[in-house]
Amino acid sequence: MTTVVRAQGLTKRYGSFTAVDAVDFTLEEGRIYGLLGRNGAGKTTIMQLLTGQLFPNGGELEVFGRTPAEHADVLRRLCFIAESQRYPEDFTPAHVFKSAPWFFENWDAAFAERLVADFRLPTKRRIKKLSRGQLSAVGVIVGLASRAPLTFFDEPYLGLDAVARHIFYDRLLEDYAEHPRTIVLSTHLIDEVANLLEHVILIDQGRILLDRDAEEVRGSATTIAGARAAVDAFTADRPVIGREGIGGLASVTIDGRLDQAERIRAAELGLELAPVSLQQLIVHLTGTDLAGTAEQEKAA
Repeated sequence: MTTVVRAQGLTKRYGSFTAVDAVDFTLEEGRIYGLLGRNGAGKTTIMQLLTGQLFPNGGELEVFGRTPAEHADVLRRLCFIAESQRYPEDFTPAHVFKSAPWFFENWDAAFAERLVADFRLPTKRRIKKLSRGQLSAVGVIVGLASRAPLTFFDEPYLGLDAVARHIFYDRLLEDYAEHPRTIVLSTHLIDEVANLLEHVILIDQGRILLDRDAEEVRGSATTIAGARAAVDAFTADRPVIGREGIGGLASVTIDGRLDQAERIRAAELGLELAPVSLQQLIVHLTGTDLAGTAEQEKAA
């Protein structure tokens, strides 16, 4: 599989604040990636580095084998759609789509027209008169119809309602199947996109916490709930990533799958087992529930 992006020790600082802290990762051709994390984790900064909008302070970065900010032949193969994507206020969506072929050599006008119909977008209304959802639709259409070899969506679909978001997900998968390319999705709506993702990169405070195939991540953690003494005994030698408790009851999330023998033992102890969704896993890995629960349990 061809490597599209290679980052090694990639670092970006703003004064004394380190937004991206010596991260290493690669992006392969023809995969859908989830770049996930809390607000301020460094997701947007990474995408801006990869698309040549920012210069790194340290480390190495190659996109299609070259430094992105210094090579036009790299930039023309990229599409970056931001949450607050800006266009000239006097433009209409029709103007945006008409100018798109100047920037995206793979632009598919027929696909864009189909998406306009799907999202019921008024193409002759001025950009400044569009609702937030309609403005989000403009960005989504550009990102999909560009068919750029490396496409970034930095939460531009947050303004869409639930129906429109699912149209976006469906069209993305359909077109990706027919025209494979590398797509990076950054989003807070993790459960909605979980089944789209083929690889997950989780960043927190500028550092990568998780960089694994989505199939490995799904079901990689388990929640055990029941009487506190039984839960504590069962999880005593396991890596705990989340803990909640009240009175004599406890719920503990562990990293790792349980085999059949362990499941039988849990049943004998009267414990309940539940899989952990990708969103729940990320909350546990980037949250403060362990510290907070420790204080609650002391109080109890």
